[in-house]
Amino acid sequence: MEECHDDGENFSKKASILAGAMAALGLAGQVQAGDIELPGTIIWSAYPTGTSGYSQAVAVGNVLQNNYNVNLRVVPGRNDVSRLSPLRSNRSHFSAGGSEAVYAQEAMLNFGSREWGPLPIRTAMYNISDGCSFTFVTAKDANIRTPEDIAGKRVTYVQGAPSLNNAMAALLSYAELTWDDVRKVEVGGYGASIDAVIDGRADVVGGSCNSAPFLRLESSPRGLHFPEFAHANEEAIERVRAHLPWYVPHVAIDGPTIDENEGIEVFTSPYPMLVTMHDQDEDVVYNMVKALHQHYDDYKDNAPGAVGWAMDRQQFENAFVPYHDGAVRYFKEIGVWSDAAEERQQLNLKRQELLMATWEAYVANAPRDADAFAEGWMKARAEALKAHDMVLIADRW
Repeated sequence: MEECHDDGENFSKKASILAGAMAALGLAGQVQAGDIELPGTIIWSAYPTGTSGYSQAVAVGNVLQNNYNVNLRVVPGRNDVSRLSPLRSNRSHFSAGGSEAVYAQEAMLNFGSREWGPLPIRTAMYNISDGCSFTFVTAKDANIRTPEDIAGKRVTYVQGAPSLNNAMAALLSYAELTWDDVRKVEVGGYGASIDAVIDGRADVVGGSCNSAPFLRLESSPRGLHFPEFAHANEEAIERVRAHLPWYVPHVAIDGPTIDENEGIEVFTSPYPMLVTMHDQDEDVVYNMVKALHQHYDDYKDNAPGAVGWAMDRQQFENAFVPYHDGAVRYFKEIGVWSDAAEERQQLNLKRQELLMATWEAYVANAPRDADAFAEGWMKARAEALKAHDMVLIADRW
């Protein structure tokens, strides 16, 4: 399990500067406009510039600035740790990322080290776009038409980004493939993974269907192709979902080369997931969610995939990370929080409580060696989840 310390340190320095600027300028005070109150400066972490998640954050920021004079600072993080470190240390209010929120909750992969442990993270709101959260994209000239064709091909592996790499591994399992069945091409970040395919060093990359960098690949001499994951293959679908239960079959109609009238069969999950810490101020979360909902029409067409923030796409009953009390308060207020949503919420909260209690018991007498610590934790974690009939989530393929 590797962490990219340089990214985390750089992010922390940026976030510290922003936090200092907020305090120095007195921007911590509330800004009111109508019935929405937010701090003068809000900080989100997000995927790097050029990604759909970053672009959506900027679009939301423009709305907040225009309507409430709120400054939304979007700080890009190249990997999972660099996006969530400032959230944990209260140097950002929210993080707009992907499956790393689940891995942080679960204390898996980079988040299973002694320095982390289960994070009491909470969802504010999430996006289910017309595209997809994550799928394989291949160079057209690589002649990969199905997931099975990826065997033996060059596949990007992003250092320090276990959520991306595990998603790749889960999708490989659709075709009963593993990392051992492909040629792994290690790259330093998400942007570098796109460059590797364009430059001819790799053939397959993962990302959201409508990710802006894919336009670069489409217009390059190599071209772009989306292999489809046929939903009729139920056994293959279950193999993927056994690893990532928050991934669901989905027909994407948004993305380069995708015919919006026909779409393509893929998987999707929430992306971006706007998450925060359990102890984030309830009013801040309440008003952030309220602004996202009430101003949806103002930003939905201003960034790729932004339409996915619609309230009717929240799928509360399928959530895997519990919602923040401030978000639940707003959802109840507008009448969209159902009994089924509350039932799922309580199950998710119990899962977090179990993981945190298991962690505290484990670290009391855990081995000092990092590898032994991680191995022992995953064993203790699995035993606790099995004892309570909760899904494990695989961390290796």
